[in-house]
Amino acid sequence: MIEFRTARREDLQQIVRLLAEDPLGAQRERYEEPLPQAYLDAFERMSRQPGNRILLAVDDGEVAGCLQLTLIAGLSRQGLTRAQIEGVRVAKDRRGSGIGEGLMRQAIEIARAEGCGLVQLTTDQRRADAHRFYERLGFVASHLGMKLALGPAEER
Repeated sequence: MIEFRTARREDLQQIVRLLAEDPLGAQRERYEEPLPQAYLDAFERMSRQPGNRILLAVDDGEVAGCLQLTLIAGLSRQGLTRAQIEGVRVAKDRRGSGIGEGLMRQAIEIARAEGCGLVQLTTDQRRADAHRFYERLGFVASHLGMKLALGPAEER
């Protein structure tokens, strides 16, 4: 039985492992023991920021999937609050088992319960399987996403 819950500090090792195990993540993450301090610091900053969490899919004590869910209050669309989803990962050996779909549906329900009127995400152009997955969940490629790297840490 999969449990969906908010991440705790003791989950960080498993979360970073998931972030680093896919081809794109392997180029920018550092999965080491002990974890680099940057991950611990980032988790602490996130924990202090209201509306920002890492959502986990946990199976028998093992983190099988994760995503970051951030609520963003805004003025556009008549003061609409939106939810941003980032860093969606499912363990390699668990892909295709429904964990990703369950995790996304849980995030969408949290966003709805928090009063969000929109859920948005970006996905790397090279992730064709991910595009099909998100479209199957009802997401529409309505906008073109753009990013600006601000320095060496962003380029990793």
